[in-house]
Amino acid sequence: MSAIGSRPNDDVVRSQYLASLDEQSRDWELVLRESHHRMKNTLTLLGASVRRDFTRAGARDVSVAVDRFERRLVAFGRLYQLLSDSDDVSAVDVRAFFENLCAALSEAVLEPAGIRCEAAIESGALSASQCHRLALMLTELVTNAAKHAFPTRKGALIRIEVANHDDAWFCTVADNGIGATGPLQGTGSRILEGLARSIHARLQGETGQGGTRVTIVMPAAA
Repeated sequence: MSAIGSRPNDDVVRSQYLASLDEQSRDWELVLRESHHRMKNTLTLLGASVRRDFTRAGARDVSVAVDRFERRLVAFGRLYQLLSDSDDVSAVDVRAFFENLCAALSEAVLEPAGIRCEAAIESGALSASQCHRLALMLTELVTNAAKHAFPTRKGALIRIEVANHDDAWFCTVADNGIGATGPLQGTGSRILEGLARSIHARLQGETGQGGTRVTIVMPAAA
């Protein structure tokens, strides 16, 4: 009787285990898709940089263009290192982490495009997984703004804010560009939505003549 009576419990445990594996599989697939998308965007940005620098460079300026391109490759390396999840770290200093991320984004993505970056980061602590997912989302939003918000670069500015209040973290990317013509679409938006769900966050956006502002709202206890 005891063996027969244990079967329902065994079935429940097995079902929960399979559900956990399925969730982990979907989670890993999401991160893998984001990695591929990030590499595609990186190569696009680097390709545009090469065309711009070497087209206008004379023979005497080629070495300068090569040095500039090398520095940008190094900056992308630092950015990818920050975007790599650190499973061996239980908690991450929010201010230090996101200030380093903003500096890497500025050097790798924004400065070469003539876009100024401002950052306001509050102190606090988050898990490595939370920081990693938020960093991936912020990077996607910044890259998207750099690619589409400024058909002319005069006075271009992107501001990144990370703040903690009302038991939630608010991570915002705002630009003073032309404003989005519609909702975010394509692979980038689907990845953003998937990453948001993975940390129980939601996206809030507004756009107009003064630019676009997108905020990630994540419960502090996510």
